[in-house]
Amino acid sequence: MTHKREIQGKVVTIAGEKTISVVVERRVMHPRYHKVVKRFKKYLVHDERSEVKVGDEIVAVECRPLSKTKSFRLKSVIKGAE
Repeated sequence: MTHKREIQGKVVTIAGEKTISVVVERRVMHPRYHKVVKRFKKYLVHDERSEVKVGDEIVAVECRPLSKTKSFRLKSVIKGAE
């Protein structure tokens, strides 16, 4: 069985009835300036029970494509929004 990719990020919008938009931040070294810079990417994540709110920290796991742009499923909520 292949390893499922996991992403961890912050919920930025509720994108639909069972869909959330998650922004994932990663830190990379700049090739020329040798300084650590932040890179961001947004993913659409399937939230079956609509249990998360904007601001929550979540973990999502890769799954089969659920739509044209959605291929991650909610695994767990790490930290709720304040």
